[in-house]
Amino acid sequence: MTVIRAIVTDIEGTTSSIGFVKDVLFPYARKRLPAFVETHADRPEVQHWLHEAAREAGLVEASRQEVIELLLRWIDEDRKSTALKALQGMIWQEGYEAGDYRAHVYPEVSARLHAWRADGLHLYVYSSGSVQAQKLFFRYSEAGDLTPMFAGYFDTETGPKRERASYERIVEAIGERPEHVLFLSDVVEELDAAAAAGLRTGWLVRPPQAPPEAPRHPAYPDFDAVVLP
Repeated sequence: MTVIRAIVTDIEGTTSSIGFVKDVLFPYARKRLPAFVETHADRPEVQHWLHEAAREAGLVEASRQEVIELLLRWIDEDRKSTALKALQGMIWQEGYEAGDYRAHVYPEVSARLHAWRADGLHLYVYSSGSVQAQKLFFRYSEAGDLTPMFAGYFDTETGPKRERASYERIVEAIGERPEHVLFLSDVVEELDAAAAAGLRTGWLVRPPQAPPEAPRHPAYPDFDAVVLP
């Protein structure tokens, strides 16, 4: 039997409610983005990501207001833009540090992460949110600071989550053979891509979702139910 040595987990719908991101984080960033850009545009990292957003949109010359409107439209479209995610992460950091919210995690997640670490597994995060946003999410979670549980983080700079090559890059980066790595997600297309790269997979189908009749991947209602091959 192949031993699992590392677990890579998604966030939304996997460790945490999709509702927290869509109903709390996204509206928070959208409301504050125009003022954030206007008041922080002189910061080099903000300038960099504003330039990257304009370049991604094919805008050769764009005013600050045009870039702001572009970013707001991308938020509404839930566009998986690395530049947008980086800027959102900066805004969310201010919200976390101000105590405006704490990141939701499902009740069993913290204890299960601790148990897996105690068993010697190396844990990683792969999410479409920026690495900065991922670290903030777990540092300011409702269960306390969970960042000590994770050995590393991956975002869209590694590649799209529905492409096989992204998972090949992850296993190369963490130094494991793919069959020793378990990827957990609630999105079947991501699991398909991970499986194509040789990873083991676990499909989180949390209530009130009904379990699939013929799942393409091992399906679990929560982390406590996950069976390590």
